[in-house]
Amino acid sequence: MHNKPARSQHSALSLSIPGLLELSGWYEQLDPEAQARVLDEMREEQVAAGAALCRRGETPLHWYGTLEGLLKWSITSDDGRSVTFGGLSVGSWFGEGTLLRAVPRSADIIALRDSRVAVLPIETFEWLHRTQMSFNHFLLVQINERLHWFMGNYAAQRLLDADSQVARAIAGLFHPWLHPLGQAHLETSQEEIANLSGLSRQRCNAALNRLRAAGLLQIEYGGITVVDLEGLRRFVDQI
Repeated sequence: MHNKPARSQHSALSLSIPGLLELSGWYEQLDPEAQARVLDEMREEQVAAGAALCRRGETPLHWYGTLEGLLKWSITSDDGRSVTFGGLSVGSWFGEGTLLRAVPRSADIIALRDSRVAVLPIETFEWLHRTQMSFNHFLLVQINERLHWFMGNYAAQRLLDADSQVARAIAGLFHPWLHPLGQAHLETSQEEIANLSGLSRQRCNAALNRLRAAGLLQIEYGGITVVDLEGLRRFVDQI
């Protein structure tokens, strides 16, 4: 579906806007006029670690693609409790649901580390939606894949133990549609995995150590290397 860039196993992913578009299956299916308009009107935005790309309740004005870093999609209540829906890694496109519904945003997008994001104006997004059948096909599949993943997350939080929730959070970063550029070595901290799995850092760290002992991953300075992706996915497939 997507061609992956030639990079060393332990290199951090960082793309330019043309590089991201080249690796995105929907872009190559557009007609030349649409490709030129997207490339001309897309801009880059930087988001510092801990800062919000967009907030719940804001009017949606853009569609996004991750160029570098890692963000999370979450909701935080007034008393500080939060629910994380998932991560948004390099190569991920997101925000189409809110644009199509034409309602205020229902969640926050927070950078877990310094990140760079490609930003497409809503006017261009809507023009693609009106004129490009291939783009609509991409949106339909993307929304369906995300809905299926969210349903799994909902069940996992109620039916799976901590080890399985952490395994699911990591395996999710290799979803072939939502995270098309997944690499064996994840430049991610244990705190970031805790954020994505919705667990405390202590419970997440204990689960990571058990997964390491089971031979599924290696915990290294500056990241995690997945040794047995199919083994992690078997945790996910318990529900």
